[in-house]
Amino acid sequence: MRQLRSAQVTQGVERAPARSLFYAMGYTKEELDRPLIGVVSAHSEIVPGHFNLDKITEAVKAGVRMAGGTPIMIPAIGVCDGIAMGHAGMKYSLASRELIADSVETMTMAHALDGLVLVPNCDKIVPGMVMAAVRMNIPAVVCSGGAMMPGLVDNEEVSLSKMFEAVGARKANIIDDAKLFEYETNTCPGCGSCAGMYTANSMNCVKRLVSLCPAMAHCPMFPVDVCSWQSTQAWQSWNWWKGISRQEISSTPEAFIMQLPVIWHWAAPPTAYCICWRLQTKQV
Repeated sequence: MRQLRSAQVTQGVERAPARSLFYAMGYTKEELDRPLIGVVSAHSEIVPGHFNLDKITEAVKAGVRMAGGTPIMIPAIGVCDGIAMGHAGMKYSLASRELIADSVETMTMAHALDGLVLVPNCDKIVPGMVMAAVRMNIPAVVCSGGAMMPGLVDNEEVSLSKMFEAVGARKANIIDDAKLFEYETNTCPGCGSCAGMYTANSMNCVKRLVSLCPAMAHCPMFPVDVCSWQSTQAWQSWNWWKGISRQEISSTPEAFIMQLPVIWHWAAPPTAYCICWRLQTKQV
């Protein structure tokens, strides 16, 4: 069996100082003897598409433990283009993609991690993380947070594009301030990447096409998003998951955790080997 990459920091007499630093964080000897899997999470409280990623990150960590690995959470930055646009902040959006790619590569290589589970969702974060994974050529899989569900105004489904149209309508005096406020408060009903085929959702679809993520775990039609289960249509699209109630999905990540081995199974080799499968067959 091939030696783990993490042996560079966990095995041998000379690595005793490194192990002592792991022990300072509460890791055990048993955990250090397992594959070290970086769980790169873009969770933050400024990006709607990332607001719920803490829950998905914990579910992913549980899945890694179930498969015999040691999950290590690593944070990543992310810019919300919708909030950044229209002022100087938009100049930082594209540049952040390179920062994300470089930081993920830096953390992975510096700590000799054996594999990665990337947990992004929005515009520059998805390609930034994927760029890093491709550069390093190590086992990696992407589990995105899912798309935002549509809002409802005047009994019609609306998305962020309608919000921009409402701004134009207000400037043209077609609607008043009260109607604009109604759009503001009802267009985006919960967390998730902006509803529409913008960069976030299109990149999530592309990475599935190139087998960088498990089927059903990311794409706009199947959001793994505990904030977006209010929609009956969304739940109906998930009714193939027998035995899991809508209420369970809405309130806890446990049901998702229980399905992780199924989700991982859909990851297509060779581009992005399923982390669980590779751990179980000792091929990391």
